[in-house]
Amino acid sequence: MEESGTEVTQAVATSSTPAAEFGTLSRSGQRQVFFQLPETVQTSLVADMDREQLQRFVRRLDPDEVADVLGLADEETRERVLQRLDDDRRQRAEFLLEFSPESAAGLMHLDYVTVDVDRSLADVARRVERHEERTGRFPKIFITDGDDLIGELPGQTLAMTDGDTVDLRDHVRATPSVRFDSPDTDVVDVFRANPESSVAVLDDDGSILGVIYAEDLLRVIEEEAGETLYEFTGVREEESVLDGPLSKVRSRYKWLIINLGTAFLAAGMVGFFEDTIAAFTLLAVYMPVVAGMGGNAGTQSMAVTVRGLAFGQISLSTGSQAILNEVIAGAANGAITGVLVAVIATVFNQSPLLGLVLGVSMVLNLVIAGFFGTLIPMVLDKVGKDPATSATIFITTATDVLGFFIFLGLAQSVL
Repeated sequence: MEESGTEVTQAVATSSTPAAEFGTLSRSGQRQVFFQLPETVQTSLVADMDREQLQRFVRRLDPDEVADVLGLADEETRERVLQRLDDDRRQRAEFLLEFSPESAAGLMHLDYVTVDVDRSLADVARRVERHEERTGRFPKIFITDGDDLIGELPGQTLAMTDGDTVDLRDHVRATPSVRFDSPDTDVVDVFRANPESSVAVLDDDGSILGVIYAEDLLRVIEEEAGETLYEFTGVREEESVLDGPLSKVRSRYKWLIINLGTAFLAAGMVGFFEDTIAAFTLLAVYMPVVAGMGGNAGTQSMAVTVRGLAFGQISLSTGSQAILNEVIAGAANGAITGVLVAVIATVFNQSPLLGLVLGVSMVLNLVIAGFFGTLIPMVLDKVGKDPATSATIFITTATDVLGFFIFLGLAQSVL
């Protein structure tokens, strides 16, 4: 079943006429497939649909889903389709479309009711019943004092028998809240700090606009993880595995050109020692070992540092101890791996001096990796650049260029 769903999604995404492929699916299948597609493919699909097909698709969706779909359409199509929805669905979708999809308001639902704290439990029950009749869903119950949010009333409170004597203040549970214009990443932080099932979305004046449920954040969390991976590899956030080859070329070639430039820096350093390499060809065999170990160690230091910056644990002004710790760890790891590679070179190449050069080079290059792997992210963060995006290329350049200089310079002096 899962493989079949994947095949259908790929068929829609790669079709030259995605709307026709999409139209062959059942209504439930259309909903499932559409929200599994990358945003770039969703946009192409919506653009390929005529207004009749788009209207048939959205008329049975929840208002927040209608807003997600029509937010991808051009303004004229969006207005025409909205006018053909029933009044309640149209008004709710129009309200949600006013907000950025990457804000708290862009994530929120309208499945809630507000009840003043001085009302009775019977009033709450009537308000909930009317909401259920209109939407078919049990709402989140927020208790207010005027426009100010006091908290959430658990649904099980309605099961209490003596409703007329219940004081709502005795049953209100505190609920976290965010402003409507808060970035979706801030909403994730609120949920992490308050592992509740929902968060209230507030307007400028503190009145309630909507509610966000924990499951609504799965997409945001997945996107955050994907963005981090993309940033490390120089891939645009918008790129999808289902994009065509031309789109992938446009997404990647600039970063590859930058990497090509840094590779020439390392190649230039090697060129200074051309005669040394020609005289001792075994050096060429071990050069990738020195460069690879330095790059890996630098990336490890960078990952720890970027995490520390993200959590506010360190900064450039307070990071001297972190740099020292990474340098010492680099020296220790360099000694461990240096001894191993020195033994290998000595045994297999019958050259203790080559083993010595490799061992010392390994120690020094991992010290360099620890130093730059910690310092560069902190400097980039200080100047307002994203260290996860930019640090890797500078760190690998430093470990390659300086690593080759140390290894080949020692070899020229000793061998």
